[in-house]
Amino acid sequence: MLTAIAVLTGLGVVLGILLGVAAKYLSVEGNPLVKEIEDLLPGSQCGQCGFPGCGPAAEALANGKAPVTLCPPGGKAVASKLAAKLGVSVDLGEVEEKQPMVAFVNESLCIGCTRCFQQCPTDAFVGAPKHVHAVFGDICTGCGKCVEVCPTECIEMRPIQSTVQTWHWPKPAEPAKTAQSEPVT
Repeated sequence: MLTAIAVLTGLGVVLGILLGVAAKYLSVEGNPLVKEIEDLLPGSQCGQCGFPGCGPAAEALANGKAPVTLCPPGGKAVASKLAAKLGVSVDLGEVEEKQPMVAFVNESLCIGCTRCFQQCPTDAFVGAPKHVHAVFGDICTGCGKCVEVCPTECIEMRPIQSTVQTWHWPKPAEPAKTAQSEPVT
């Protein structure tokens, strides 16, 4: 019995050391620009950009296969940071600012078809076939994929209501530029 434990422990240590060495010497370095771009993205993994998450979106941006305006949750701020990082010009007029939204299920219209359940990238829906569904607001990323597939149009996107935990001071408005008067002598 003790021999078997010793053999398995030794085998585990040897294989662990081999895996550690292999990870160090056989690792493949990726494009560091991809990591920098991914750090600029919001990280919500919502898929609103058409990619399955922020990692693939960052790769597409680094390879020049996607526009810098691809991130709807990021809005103009993220688009301008991405343009500065990549050294490209961007027209921010086409980027619309969206406030954070969350899906809401009108329970009187829900038939429990589970199409929303199947489309949700974050599993924010709870329910069962032929039963009313509900949304976990804390998990919902506001991608809107559920709205597109709902046959009864019982799902709508609503702005996230401020609570004591989520409320914050609004950003101050830019001060108006005034003409400077010349000093009187």
